[in-house]
Amino acid sequence: MTVTPFRKQHFQTYRDLYQSLTSSWQRFCETKEAQILSFSLEIQPTDPLNLLHLLAPKNCVSFYFEKRDNNTELVNAKSEIAIAAIGAALQKTFVGRDRFTAAKQFIQETLAHTQILGSAHLPNAGPHFFCGFRFFSEDESAEFKTILFLPEWQISYQENHCVAVANIVIDDRFSIEKTYEKIRRTLQKIHNTKSELVKPIVCQPPPFQMMDVTSSRHFQAAVDEVLQTIASGQLDKVVLAHAVDVRSPLPFHPVDCLQNLRSLYPGCYLFAINSGAGKVFLGASPERLVSLQQGHLLTDALAGSAPRGGTPCEDAQLADRLLSSVKELHEHEVVRDFILQQLQQLGISPTRSPLRLRQLPNIQHLHTPIHAPVSASLHLLDVVAQLHPTPAVAGLPCAIACEQIRRYEGFDRSLYAAPIGWVDHQGNGEFVVGIRSAMIEGCHARLFAGAGIVKGSAPEKEWAEVRLKMQALLRALAV
Repeated sequence: MTVTPFRKQHFQTYRDLYQSLTSSWQRFCETKEAQILSFSLEIQPTDPLNLLHLLAPKNCVSFYFEKRDNNTELVNAKSEIAIAAIGAALQKTFVGRDRFTAAKQFIQETLAHTQILGSAHLPNAGPHFFCGFRFFSEDESAEFKTILFLPEWQISYQENHCVAVANIVIDDRFSIEKTYEKIRRTLQKIHNTKSELVKPIVCQPPPFQMMDVTSSRHFQAAVDEVLQTIASGQLDKVVLAHAVDVRSPLPFHPVDCLQNLRSLYPGCYLFAINSGAGKVFLGASPERLVSLQQGHLLTDALAGSAPRGGTPCEDAQLADRLLSSVKELHEHEVVRDFILQQLQQLGISPTRSPLRLRQLPNIQHLHTPIHAPVSASLHLLDVVAQLHPTPAVAGLPCAIACEQIRRYEGFDRSLYAAPIGWVDHQGNGEFVVGIRSAMIEGCHARLFAGAGIVKGSAPEKEWAEVRLKMQALLRALAV
């Protein structure tokens, strides 16, 4: 990676920072209304993943999000982004069916009391809100609830710009001197960090102990029973997931896992969300749920799968077979048509691109990109609520499919297959589907993978598919 010279911005002096903190404190003393001060400054190009490792304590709420092309380095492209969010200036959990609406209201109320300063014109400047929604809405007693937070620090890399954003709560607990010193020390750490990108560290992990949460017999019997329900006409599709518990003699290292995923699956979205209570949910998802940038919406219909071949000839044969499979094409069409219909119900006029293949190192999927212009009055979380869960991760009809999932899976999905992403102060943002994922806690990791069951599915083939998908995470586990 070529490192460009660090470019000074008008808001990068410590004097400006101190004056802004003082002004905000005086305003609070006059109004007695709490507010957020969010300031952005450009820093020397560096790897946000490296700063996540440097700045985030083990039990600190944090978030990581990355999308690259098939190159292992970030390049100068608007579609490529890496963001690390560290600590929580504000944090809230949500439960219940209205969790998306409640999260939207929280964001809007917070922004109404936020002052945005600094280099706000740069990519990813200004306050961002980071979200990890649970798959199911009713799990009020769950350990890992739906979480949304405004970070204390956000560091991003996009379009050859590296931007740091600090968010500060100005209330009766605020101290000008303590806050100033804390920010100054953090900025000094950032400036002293090596500018080059962190290299992946893929290595041979120690022997793991692995145990299926439910057995192969249980999974295949569940597929058989679901197929009977489909044959009766009650269902068109159900996605059944499987989970594997992995234990290591040493604690898993989330940042090293992400570095490995970066190397192994460069075309995927990388994500990690730390609850602050010892659990980290991370993965490498091939599936974007929805992106909204400057009024332009992008989403993906991704369903129908086949393995990759061991030779170019075998790979081409498997791809041709996937593109002509009645069963796989039907599974894909169910997802595609659902997304189009859901968007239309929001008053959106979507356009679909031609069917294509989404090829990853170990698996390939049928893929239809979908795009549309969106009114400024429509919030990104309204779209997320309308799309989740798609038939790609639940089934159709959704309510009956979710009943089948609860009946047969035998474990808590938590954040698996749920929306993971961010929203900025301008309404832009991106959410991915939390698949090819794992929940890590100390020496324990639970890996998740699912398969879509439709007419024509075979239990043994669906079992082989979930085992294949498990490899995405298993190969990346690092201690």
